[in-house]
Amino acid sequence: MYGDNTLPLTMASSRMDGDTDAKAPATVWDVRLRKLLRQEDSQFELDVSFQTSAQRVVIFGPSGAGKTQTLRMIAGLGTPDEARVVVAGQVLCDTARGLVAAPQERHLAYVFQEYALFPHLTVVQNVAFALRRGWKNPNKAIADEGVQRWISTFHLESVAGHYPHQISGGQRQRTALARALVTSPRALLLDEPFAALDKGLRRRLRDELKALQMQIQLPMLLITHDDDDVNCLAEQVICIDGGRVVEGPRTPQNQVWTA
Repeated sequence: MYGDNTLPLTMASSRMDGDTDAKAPATVWDVRLRKLLRQEDSQFELDVSFQTSAQRVVIFGPSGAGKTQTLRMIAGLGTPDEARVVVAGQVLCDTARGLVAAPQERHLAYVFQEYALFPHLTVVQNVAFALRRGWKNPNKAIADEGVQRWISTFHLESVAGHYPHQISGGQRQRTALARALVTSPRALLLDEPFAALDKGLRRRLRDELKALQMQIQLPMLLITHDDDDVNCLAEQVICIDGGRVVEGPRTPQNQVWTA
């Protein structure tokens, strides 16, 4: 169990330079997850821990390494055996203290690999769906300021009235991102967001996503097995294999702390 033996939310290191104290940047991601998965006569143990002050974090590893399970448990969509999840100073889960926030209470935007757009709703309705109250679908003529802002940000005005099957793969991804961001989330989680796109489009959308993140300064955690995603987007790389954090590429500014 993690109990009180957790790393502090803010790591400070001081040095004497006259009368000036230098402090390390506040931790953005503090994650510790443990889960034993059993299926028939096999089992898989996930034991992942990392802590970093980087805003753009990429979890990198081969298929079956445990990346998606890690992302789902951070989002609250999976149930860990033991966990501590702190994002931007907010404790979202600490099983040692009996604190487990529901997914909707974590305010984390989650973009699925296949985008999970509703086929019977238009682009603008899909974006507005995240803001809905009650059971009714958003009106096709919705004029919400936040919805229109993200429609404009992702240059979706010309297809706002189209259905998902009528737009391109890049436009579907932008719609999914707009829907995720319209709720003003605490952080953005992305599951292999470029896997279904061709190489040229992947490159362009990576650049767009990086520019957007730098503009709005929203913490972002992305999982991938693509080196190009790492090279373009990562401030910090967390390498996972066999359910564990393993040695891999690191930035000089941000290190990984493992349990």
